[in-house]
Amino acid sequence: MNKLKVNGMHCQNCVEAVKEAVSALPGAKGVEVSLEKGEVTWEEMGASIEEVKAAIEDIGFDASEPKCCCSQ
Repeated sequence: MNKLKVNGMHCQNCVEAVKEAVSALPGAKGVEVSLEKGEVTWEEMGASIEEVKAAIEDIGFDASEPKCCCSQ
């Protein structure tokens, strides 16, 4: 499972916008967006992580890779 943090989502419309943007990328499968966790996850993607980030940022949200708690 792949994951990106998404900042700036405030409602279900935001969730749907992020899901639509990521699902439109080549090879996207299993895309899920959680407002509570502030993240998007997917099983497969034909696009690079940078392309996924760009798709999210193009619709006005900030996207970043989650920080690992063990790398502090």
